[in-house]
Amino acid sequence: MLLTRSNPWNMMNKGPKPVDVSQVYKMVDSKDVVNGVIMGDQFSFENRKGVKFEANIPPQGDQANFLKRLDDRGIQYKFEKSPFSSPIIGTLISIVLPLGFLVVLWMLFMRQAQAGNNQAMSFGRSRAKRLNENVPKVTFEDVAGVDEAKQELEEVVEFLRNAKKFVALGAKIPKGVLLLGPPGCGKTLLARAIAGEAGVPFFHISGSDFVEMFVGVGASRVRDLFDTAKANRPSLIFIDEIDAVGRQRGAGLGGGHDEREQTLNQLLVEMDGFDPNAGVILIAATNRPDVLDPALLRPGRFDRRVVVDNPDAHGREAILNVHLRGKPLADDVNPESLARRTPGFSGADLANLVNEAALLAARRDQTKVFMADFEDSIDRVIAGPERKSRIISEKEKEMVAYHEVGHAIVGELLPNSDPVHKVSILPRGMALGYTMSLPTQDKYLTTKSELLDRVAGLLGGRVAEQMVFSEISTGAGNDLERATELVRAMVCEYGMSEAIGPLTVGKRHGNPFLGRDMMEDRNYSEQIAEAIDKEIRSIMDAGYERAKGILTENREKMDMVVKVLLEKETLEREEFEALMEGATIDAAPVISPTPEAPEAVGSVPIDAQPETGPQQNPRFEPGVA
Repeated sequence: MLLTRSNPWNMMNKGPKPVDVSQVYKMVDSKDVVNGVIMGDQFSFENRKGVKFEANIPPQGDQANFLKRLDDRGIQYKFEKSPFSSPIIGTLISIVLPLGFLVVLWMLFMRQAQAGNNQAMSFGRSRAKRLNENVPKVTFEDVAGVDEAKQELEEVVEFLRNAKKFVALGAKIPKGVLLLGPPGCGKTLLARAIAGEAGVPFFHISGSDFVEMFVGVGASRVRDLFDTAKANRPSLIFIDEIDAVGRQRGAGLGGGHDEREQTLNQLLVEMDGFDPNAGVILIAATNRPDVLDPALLRPGRFDRRVVVDNPDAHGREAILNVHLRGKPLADDVNPESLARRTPGFSGADLANLVNEAALLAARRDQTKVFMADFEDSIDRVIAGPERKSRIISEKEKEMVAYHEVGHAIVGELLPNSDPVHKVSILPRGMALGYTMSLPTQDKYLTTKSELLDRVAGLLGGRVAEQMVFSEISTGAGNDLERATELVRAMVCEYGMSEAIGPLTVGKRHGNPFLGRDMMEDRNYSEQIAEAIDKEIRSIMDAGYERAKGILTENREKMDMVVKVLLEKETLEREEFEALMEGATIDAAPVISPTPEAPEAVGSVPIDAQPETGPQQNPRFEPGVA
């Protein structure tokens, strides 16, 4: 098959219809060709209807047969000279077109190279962002629950505003302030408040923004950051999660001389090196102070270390008042009561609590947020959302009820346990039921008697199952895990074992604010290990017997509480206390939830411990049993 091609003029004029030579011969034989024009190897013509055609014909040296056929049929035609037939023009075209193509490629290449150079030049520049003046500012009035930390940082702002007051007394402005504490306690919020109050240039960056895969980039970014801050002095620099770049040197692989260490070395020099750095204050935040390099923590670099911890009851009330501003609240909402019911909550937890309550109120088509919404939100934050679609058989539901009531009765009757706040057999999160105990006040120390009562309370669910059903289930797995961990800590960490004595056995490597143990060094003998195992077993058995004795003596009360719990599904503190005192409570009718999805296959703990964030003493803080 022949492929037709068009000259440049025909490309501009789309009128002629391309045909092949065989079609031209047919039209010539039928004398349907008029106004023929031969231009090189192109033959243009019209048919009798005036439709224009064009075709490729043999080159000029081989056109004799084609011309003879036209003459034989009496077809009129003429020759025209192609504008590209000149040798000079053809030569120029053959040279200029490729050359122009190469020029275009070269220009594109140079443009890409220039862009690459600009990117390479900017690669070592700091990624710190300067606070936008038009963004709504956070002030110290928006920060609550951390009065001591706020006071320390207000003084830093005063340094920047009125430095002469301190210089006149011979005082020096601190070069660095390190904010440390658990996640969600307000470290970044405090930094934002400083930025809003100081009235000086404020640069903020994350510790991970310094380190790249290319050697030298992190150090270059540190230099550029401090150069920019010095050019705008007095100024503030805030580095969030500084542990990403300030980790202790020599602790990594590759000989201990990696890109991160070079970045840290440059940061140390900029904070307190040979060159003066007056007028620039560095503020950093971390929840991993244990991994920071000692050279970074010394005075002259971070002169102040401000601990931002979980708030106490008064702090929680102040935080709740901040988050409740501007919300339509019902008259029954009591921030003081909410603060007492949320021990161990961080500022972020409280903010989430208020938001969940507002969402629940909107879901219920209410115009105000009621106290009941906050109560449900507390359960939602601690134990997870209610799972109405989970279908539980009557036998399992009864077992869950006895399990939870076993926890509640043992915890209620032991002298050193926290009061029971709520008992429920409504599935929430991964738990089929839960017993919530809340302390009457914030606790920062835990005695041995309290820990032993806590162990007995954790074992109360397993004891109730064994006593009533002569059978045990997998629902107590989480209870046993927590009780064993508690007893092991008593024996190995706190010296609360008479057999082992006042010793700390085993060296743990963890984090004080994240509450997580990374590893443990075994620095004791096999004899001590055997004694530890025996002591743990002895304390666990003693706790089991204590729980068994309490439930045996109060079997009738346990049956009565379970009966009411199966009907009401949830018992508040007042109802549970009345039942324990022998009163009767009329059970409200319960509407069984409509199943929306099949139950997941597998073992589900009856009461899984929820993660509510870091606490002062994570293992022993009150929670859900």
